[in-house]
Amino acid sequence: MKIIRDDFPILSVLENGKPLIYLDNAATTSKPLAVLNAVETYYRMDNANPHRGVYELGARATKAHEDSRKIVGDFLNASSDEIVFTQNATESLNLIAYSYGIEFLKKGDEIVLSVAEHHSNLVPWQRVSKITGAKLVYLYPDNMGHLTEEELDKKITSKTRLIAVAQVSNILGIEIPIDSIVRRARNAGAVVVLDCAQSIPHMIVDVKALDVDFAVFSGHKLYAPMGIGVLYGKKDLLDKMPPFLTGGDMIGSVHEQSSTYAEVPRRFEAGTRNVGGEVGLAAAINYLNSLGWENIKNHEKELMTQALKGLTDIPHITIYGDPSPDKRHGVISFNVEEVHPHDTASLLDSDGITVRAGHHCAQPLMEYLKINSCVRVSFGIYNTKEDVDIFINSLKNVRGLMGYGS
Repeated sequence: MKIIRDDFPILSVLENGKPLIYLDNAATTSKPLAVLNAVETYYRMDNANPHRGVYELGARATKAHEDSRKIVGDFLNASSDEIVFTQNATESLNLIAYSYGIEFLKKGDEIVLSVAEHHSNLVPWQRVSKITGAKLVYLYPDNMGHLTEEELDKKITSKTRLIAVAQVSNILGIEIPIDSIVRRARNAGAVVVLDCAQSIPHMIVDVKALDVDFAVFSGHKLYAPMGIGVLYGKKDLLDKMPPFLTGGDMIGSVHEQSSTYAEVPRRFEAGTRNVGGEVGLAAAINYLNSLGWENIKNHEKELMTQALKGLTDIPHITIYGDPSPDKRHGVISFNVEEVHPHDTASLLDSDGITVRAGHHCAQPLMEYLKINSCVRVSFGIYNTKEDVDIFINSLKNVRGLMGYGS
């Protein structure tokens, strides 16, 4: 893939006097000039409240809003009226939990989750369970981090009414067997909620081919601005769901004692929209499409292969999940023996290298792995083989700097 670092201004910043090596892409990604320019142009030239004014500027804002929706729909292979703009994946999941889960689930039903879920795809379902009486059932991965067919057979049953899973784990980087899950869901009469926050920067997500009922992601993990998210939902399901938030722009009519609601997707988009964020998301999608998804996949696989080999060659390193680069997307989590993850991250930071340390909003998985926290390194399209070399060489010194020797 062509060298694109120059497209990302933040990568020219020095951290602790050294060139920035940004390896926390699973938390958020940097933004290319194409996105920054698109957002600035919108606010300079087209800023108005969409769906309000009949004047030309208002029409341009409305067009920017709806054109962005069309670009997102095409990206997911969905129709525009199946795309709801939210703040982030977390809001999208809460919308589904509130407007579908609380509305349609009941006592005796079962909600199936993976124990590896991000808190955003776990805590809302705990709330749904408490309100409706539906039971939470957890899928547990094997010692390599994979969900087996036997585990799916055991946990997805005739009582299952909803399955909520991340396509790629934000800790293990491993892709779930979504085809097998959807097939079982159809046999059980259950709906599937797919969290694509960690998968969508690394692969094409075709919601029609996957046949999931809902899918969510955050723009900021896709090189777009913060504060913009997406909910995809099958139109027949969205049509049956009540609104999550109420107020302006999501109504059909309002009277003193009653209101009617707009058609989807506007029913779920109360209040003034983040059109600048939507324009930025559309620009990010166009930018990634211009790079080519096969190029992105091959580039990131090279980085993953190099990093896993380097980590494996360092003594006293524990890697969590399948160590094969063919089984991972963008993320490697590990610990250095006798060194707290926060210390590892701080020492790497002194060399200008940003990695994440903590429980990564996945405490149930941490408990399942019998650890409290870990270090996570995650790659993006602008990372290079040189970045990986600098990271590995810096990591080799961590135990020595902590006084444990090599």
